[in-house]
Amino acid sequence: MKLLTYEADNGPRVAVLTDAGVEDVAPETGDAAAVIAASGTPETAGNPKSLDSVKLLAPIAELRRPVIAVGLNYKRHADEGARKRGRPVGVYPETPVIFCKWPGSHNHHEGGIIHHAATGEVDYECELVIVIGKQGINISREDAMDYIYGYTIMNEVSARDIQVRNMQWFRGKALDTFGPLGPWIVTKDETGDGNNLNVISRVNGEVRQNSNTNDMIFDLATVISVISEGFSLYPGDLIATGTPEGVGFAMDPPRLMKVGEVVECEIENIGVLRNKVVAP
Repeated sequence: MKLLTYEADNGPRVAVLTDAGVEDVAPETGDAAAVIAASGTPETAGNPKSLDSVKLLAPIAELRRPVIAVGLNYKRHADEGARKRGRPVGVYPETPVIFCKWPGSHNHHEGGIIHHAATGEVDYECELVIVIGKQGINISREDAMDYIYGYTIMNEVSARDIQVRNMQWFRGKALDTFGPLGPWIVTKDETGDGNNLNVISRVNGEVRQNSNTNDMIFDLATVISVISEGFSLYPGDLIATGTPEGVGFAMDPPRLMKVGEVVECEIENIGVLRNKVVAP
C-alpha cells in the first residue's frame, strides 16, 4: 500500500494511491500518524482522483517529532569521506551515530530546496527512511523489524561548509527546506527486504549515487534497537538510515548543488523523490 498526504482546500488530506488513483481515507483526516497507528489497510471513500491532479505534501505533513537520522552508515560513503579528509579508510563507527533533522527543514516531493546565502556548499544525500508503526522502548534486535510500518525516501540535504564551521552536523542539516520526504510511504509488505534495496540519486539526470542498502554498517534492526534504548518510539516516527557513496563534496573536484538543478532520489520498490534547487 502507498499512503500519501496531499494538499486539499481545507488542509492536508491523507489518501491511498490505488490502481484507480488517489483515494481519500475514511473518515477524512490529515493525520497520517494516526492512520499508521491504527495499522492495517484504511477504509477509503472511493471517488479516486488522478495523481497528477493533486499536490503532494510530505507523507506525514505535520511532524510531531524531529526525524531521527543515522550518520556514516554506509561503508563506501564513510570511506569516500575519509579519503577526502585525509583520514584512514576502513574505520567505521562502532555504534550508530545519531542526530536529529530539525522539523523546520521539513519539505516534500517537488518542494524547492532553498540555496540559502548562509552556505556555498549544498549537497544531496539519498536515504531510506523507516516509518515506525507501533510504540516501543528497549526493543530487541530480534523484534525490531516488527515495529516497521513501511518506508519512504529523504533527500537529507546538507550544508557542508556549515557542518565544518560549526564542528557538528545539526545546523548544516537543519536549514529551512533541507529535509524533503516522499513521495509517499510504502508498507513493508510491498517493499521487500529493506536491507537489500537499490538506492540511486541523480542530478539533472546524471547518476551520482548508485548503491544498495546492503552496504549499511548497521542494518535496520540494529538501528531501531539502539535508538530505542531508553527512548520511546511512536507510530509515525521517522528514522533516516544514512546515505551511500557518491555525494557531491567527496568528488574530485567537488560537485555540489546549484540553483536550477533538479535532484532525484530513487529507492527500489518505493519511488522517486524529486526537488529543484531554488534561490532564496
